[in-house]
Amino acid sequence: MNEDEIRKSMEIKSLGPFACPYEKGERIIPEEPDLRPTFYRDIDRILYSLSYTRYIDKTQVFTHPGNDHLQKRMTHVQYVSKIARTIGRALSLNEDLIEAASLGHDLGHAPFGHLGESILNEISLKHHLGYFNHNIQSVRLLMEIENYGEGLNITIPVLDAIMCHNGEIALNKYEPRKKTKEEFLEEYHKSYQDKEVILKMRPMTLEGCVVRISDLIAYIGKDVEDAIRNNIITKEMVPKKITDVLGCTNKEVVNTLIIDIIKNSMGKNYIKLSKEVYEALEDLKTFNYKYIYNKAATSEEKEMVKDAFNKLFDYYLDDLKKGNHKSIIYKHYLVSMNEEYQKNSPERIVLDYLAGMTDEFLLKQYKKLINN
Repeated sequence: MNEDEIRKSMEIKSLGPFACPYEKGERIIPEEPDLRPTFYRDIDRILYSLSYTRYIDKTQVFTHPGNDHLQKRMTHVQYVSKIARTIGRALSLNEDLIEAASLGHDLGHAPFGHLGESILNEISLKHHLGYFNHNIQSVRLLMEIENYGEGLNITIPVLDAIMCHNGEIALNKYEPRKKTKEEFLEEYHKSYQDKEVILKMRPMTLEGCVVRISDLIAYIGKDVEDAIRNNIITKEMVPKKITDVLGCTNKEVVNTLIIDIIKNSMGKNYIKLSKEVYEALEDLKTFNYKYIYNKAATSEEKEMVKDAFNKLFDYYLDDLKKGNHKSIIYKHYLVSMNEEYQKNSPERIVLDYLAGMTDEFLLKQYKKLINN
């Protein structure tokens, strides 16, 4: 059996009419195939990336809660992958594409979750670097930063699903929009200058639509359970009109949403929720923002994190401009990057460096800076 025959034997055989076929797995740089199917190969590249390793110490919602049972970014992406593959299998979609996009969707998340993302966005705009969005940074990592600046040459459908995964925006119907490689790249570059682009993004594949809704399913009920464990809310606070439809536990919420999607999407080229379930989901999201996300960190913690990002940004930027090769940004980061990456502006390099940090590493560098 040669490599081509092995690869064909590894491809999923039961793809439905609306699934993305393996031959659509175009890469930005054409390359010779090996024995792994295209999207399967993407899974491996993402799993073995340095960014994937750093998921382990990045905040999902709660920062340093002192409770090891509260989820981190690593567990969240695994939940997304499992939920998305469950839906994908029921709808006969390409599970390899789904898994690759699920595992890679949050690689660009900053330390301290959405708080860190909002702070980096302010810094990015201040220094004329455009908008900072974690989904766009995930694509940037895979195309321009990983592998010492060479990128990992991930397929366009996977990159697009990652770019369009925005789970903060709920819809009752998700329809794919066909794109060429050039259209994908245009959308990616425009997102830095036009904040409306992010809000209007739609995946090019049905698999990308599944990943997007699965991101929301993975966090919406789990965040409630984590908030109860962290004594931020009680289970009795969740309105009965929500629990009567979605259930009272994360298990019930996930099960209700998955079954509703499968029932309403079977044999269709879109992903859909029933009106009743969608309205309950929107109500739960509103509840979470009011009682959980806006209270996940104290005002003192928010100020400390903001100060850490801003002071470290200024410090590393000064090091780069002075050519201080003893600085940690040179020794731990820039020294290993290729010549093409080093052509980026000092501001962009510092932004990339901070965005890639784990919570613990950023705090360690901040404490070292203010104690010197």
